[in-house]
Amino acid sequence: MDIRQITPRYFVAPQIDATDMTALAEAGFTTVIDNRPDAEIDVDQQADVMAQAADAAGLKFVLNELTMNTMTPERQAVQRDTLEQSDGKVLAYCRSGTRSTICWALAHAQTTPVDDLLSAAADGGYDLSGLAPSLHAIAKGS
Repeated sequence: MDIRQITPRYFVAPQIDATDMTALAEAGFTTVIDNRPDAEIDVDQQADVMAQAADAAGLKFVLNELTMNTMTPERQAVQRDTLEQSDGKVLAYCRSGTRSTICWALAHAQTTPVDDLLSAAADGGYDLSGLAPSLHAIAKGS
């Protein structure tokens, strides 16, 4: 697994496997967010398989399918609220981790300085500088 830390409690990764759930639980994760639509992946990585594996490992599993076209404020709220309501570390995954990072940044743009969001993403290996104008607009409430 290629797990990248964005904040002390929020981590992202490219696609994981159902067999990774036990290792995630052992590493202190309590919640897994699946940001990958089932239409993008093979049957053995689809949400129902992943949810069963997460449950068996004692992890909370949240399905929040994202594409760049469906990254709505409602889906951003699911990402933010899941992190805020989790009692431990949260791992969000998609194809590369980028969508999970973008969604996190958009969801926190009203409460976290944009430079801090961009820096945290960069520290995790994701260059979101092209998203800066949108983050600034959200921060200003426009």
